[in-house]
Amino acid sequence: MKSTRDYVIGATLVCLAPLVAAQEPVHHEIINQIRNEGFHNSEVMEIARQLTEELGPRLTGSPQLKQANEWTRDELASWGLDGAHLESFEFGRGWTFTEASVHMIRPAKLPLLGLPKAWTPGTDGVVRGEAMRVDISSAADLEQHRGKVAGKILFTSDMRAMADGADTRFRRHSDEALEQLMQFPIPGDDRDRNAARERFRKRYEMREAFHQFLTDENVAAIVELSSRDYGIVRVTGGGSREPDENPGVTALTMAAEHYNRVLRHIADGETVELEIRVDAEFHDTDTKAYNTVAEIQGTDLADELVMVGAHLDSWHGGVGATDNAAGSSVALEAIRILTAIGAQPRRTIRVALWAGEEQGLIGSREFVKAHFASRPEDPEQAKLPRFLRDDSGPLTLKPDHANFSAYFNLDNGSGKIRGVWTQENAAVVPIFEAWLEPFHDLDANTVSQRNTGGTDHLSFDAVGLPGFQFIQDRLDYQTRTHHTNLDTYDHLREDDLKQASVIMASFLYHAAMRDQKLPRKPMPKEKEESTTSQGGTQP
Repeated sequence: MKSTRDYVIGATLVCLAPLVAAQEPVHHEIINQIRNEGFHNSEVMEIARQLTEELGPRLTGSPQLKQANEWTRDELASWGLDGAHLESFEFGRGWTFTEASVHMIRPAKLPLLGLPKAWTPGTDGVVRGEAMRVDISSAADLEQHRGKVAGKILFTSDMRAMADGADTRFRRHSDEALEQLMQFPIPGDDRDRNAARERFRKRYEMREAFHQFLTDENVAAIVELSSRDYGIVRVTGGGSREPDENPGVTALTMAAEHYNRVLRHIADGETVELEIRVDAEFHDTDTKAYNTVAEIQGTDLADELVMVGAHLDSWHGGVGATDNAAGSSVALEAIRILTAIGAQPRRTIRVALWAGEEQGLIGSREFVKAHFASRPEDPEQAKLPRFLRDDSGPLTLKPDHANFSAYFNLDNGSGKIRGVWTQENAAVVPIFEAWLEPFHDLDANTVSQRNTGGTDHLSFDAVGLPGFQFIQDRLDYQTRTHHTNLDTYDHLREDDLKQASVIMASFLYHAAMRDQKLPRKPMPKEKEESTTSQGGTQP
C-alpha cells in the first residue's frame, strides 16, 4: 500500500514532467503539416509494394537488390533530394533461385515444402536419393559416415514436437509490457566476447570441413528443420558467398511437419526416397553491394548531419516485406513527407538504405567506416570471414564524426512505433519525451534507456555516434514472418506504417532544427588511445 508521501512524490513527478518536456522546443505547426501529409496523402504502401511485389526478395548481391537500389535512388532524386547515389562496398558473390521442389516418392507420394538455403548450389536437374538421418557436429562424426552417404539426401536435424497455438499469435505491446521496458536492468559483464568469437571460429572451421565432406562423398543434398511450425519455412543462408570457397551441396530448409514425417518413416525402418530439384545461380560478375544514399540539404547548419535509415536487403523465402521493406518504406515516406511540405531543415538530413544487414550489418558498418570512424586494418583479421573479425582496435575519427547529430533506424517489422530505445543515453530522454508528446494519441509514449541490438543503429553506436532504434509493436513479426516464406506484402499494416512514417518525419525535423546536436554518451573505451584524422585525441 502506498503512503501519503508516495502519492505526493508521484504527483510532483507528474507535474514536473511537462515542465521538463517544455524546455525542448516542439514545432507543432510543422507537426500539423507532417500529420496531414502522412495520413491523407500517404505513399508508404505503394513504396512497399514496389519493393516487394515488383522487385521481389532483395538478397544482398542479387540482381533484385541492385534494382531496388536503383529504384530508390531514382525515387529520391525525383523528390528533389541532392546527391542521390549508390555507394559500394566489397561483399562477395550474389545468389538467386528460381525453382525449388521436393517430392516424397516412397513410401508414399507427397509434395514436401522446402526452400533452398542461400549461397548453396542447385541440383542440375532432378536428383533422386534415399533420405538418411545423420548427426554431424565434429570431425569424428564426418569420419564415421565416410563412404556411407554417396547419393543420399541427409537430414541433419532432430524432429521437434509442435508448439501450441500461442506461438503464432498476433502481438501488440500492452501497457504493462511498455512499463517494463522503462525499467533499466543493470548491464552484466561483457568480457566473454573473445570466448564467443572462438566458438564461432570453431563452427566456421567445421562448416568448411563439412562442405568438403559433402562434395568429396558425392552427397545429393542436405535438409534441415525449419525453426517455425504450422508450415512456415524459416530459411536463411548456407554455402559460401566467397568465390574461392566450397559452397557444399544443395541445402534446403523443410517445413517442420513434413520434416518430422520423413524422420518417422526412417525411424520405423522404412526406406524414404525423395526427388529434389533446385534451380539456383551464383552471380560472380560484381562482388560489390550497394547502399542507397541521398540528402535534403540543410540551411545555416548544413555541415551538420541527421540521418535516417533501414536495411533494404532481405532473405529470399518471401519478398522481404516486414524485414525490411517496412522500415525502408517508412524511411522513404518520412523523407517524402518532409519534401512534400517544403521543410527547410537547418541541418542536412541524409537517408541511407543499407545492404548486407542480414549478413552482419555490413553495409552500415562500411558506411560508418568510410564517413565517420575507422579502426586499423589487420592483415591476419582480413583473412577471416567478416563475422569473425575483431574490430575493437583504436578508433580514428574522420571530420564528419564531430558534425554528426543522430541516426534513426526502423527494423522490427510492420508494427507502429510505441517509443524509442535510447541505448543508455540518459541525456536524450527528456528530448525524446518532448518529441513524442504530440503523438501520445497515436500510442507512442515510451522512452526506454535500455539498449536494443540486431540492426544498423549499432554501427553508429559502436563508434560513439548517437544511433537509435524505435520500439515497435511486433505483430506477427517474430512468430510468423521473420526470415520466412510468409514475409509478404499481405502482412504489412497500412495504418501502422503511416503512423511510423509521421513520427519518423517529426523526429528527423526536430533533430535537424534544434540549436545543439543531440547529446552523446561517452566514447567507447579502446585498448589504445584513439586519434582523429587531424591528429587530435579522443578520450
